[in-house]
Amino acid sequence: MSNNFPPQKQDRLPGRETEMNPPAEFIREDYRGSGKLAGKVALITGGDSGIGRAAAIHFAREGADVAIVYFDEHDDAAEAKRLVEAEGRRCIIIPGDVRDSAFCKAAVDETVKSLGGLHVLVNNAGHQVVQTRLEDITDEQWETTFAINIHGYFYMARAALEHLSPGSSIINTTSINSFVGNAMLVDYTSTKGAIDGFTRSLSQQLIERDIRVNQVAPGPIWTPLQPASIGQHDPQKVASLGSEMPMGRAGQPSELGPAYVYLASNDSSYVSGQTIHVNGGKVVNG
Repeated sequence: MSNNFPPQKQDRLPGRETEMNPPAEFIREDYRGSGKLAGKVALITGGDSGIGRAAAIHFAREGADVAIVYFDEHDDAAEAKRLVEAEGRRCIIIPGDVRDSAFCKAAVDETVKSLGGLHVLVNNAGHQVVQTRLEDITDEQWETTFAINIHGYFYMARAALEHLSPGSSIINTTSINSFVGNAMLVDYTSTKGAIDGFTRSLSQQLIERDIRVNQVAPGPIWTPLQPASIGQHDPQKVASLGSEMPMGRAGQPSELGPAYVYLASNDSSYVSGQTIHVNGGKVVNG
């Protein structure tokens, strides 16, 4: 597998899956579900595209019903819903802004009402804007990045806890950047460091309730966030995405989905407060 991305950009955040060239891969044809999540309900923020869509499809193939929370990418969300339903599972899509705590509670409540419960929360919605100088990060950019990337995780987790029972799982999406740093993404990287601390602290608090909290740390993955952020800064950087990793390429969302299945299922019953690094071979020791 190798990169085959032409230089490109998208002119709005969040990015759109429908504008990706080439399209991303969300699940491999040879992935065989085995009922690991049968009877479960999962809520996934940012589930319309990229890593979130991959998690949704993998969860569905493993037997879960899925609620997808997204911002305003209605076509992407409709396609994600179609793909989940093609796996024979129920799916609802919920548009809204995770920066709003009231919306997060309403999304959780709608999930429980429509799908009959909640067992897995995946906090995945994310926002990043490239700035190569700290002085160019405005107050608005800094506050927006934190509001989406970490405040939304807190709001969703707090709302979900009322409904999560022993054996349930919270999975947060962090990033390789919080472990190695990224000169172009200081605010984004800072939020991912906050997610690391949130995951570890919450895991300790919820152990007594038998609710596991873990995180996945992707490296460079072919998602709409890349052309919509890095591509706006320099479309050529999209063409070389992931070339600096030991494997020499970017990953596909399909290569992330199984990590979320593991953390959502009983296979990880002795795992909490931990990070799965899916980054193309970069050793980060964290």
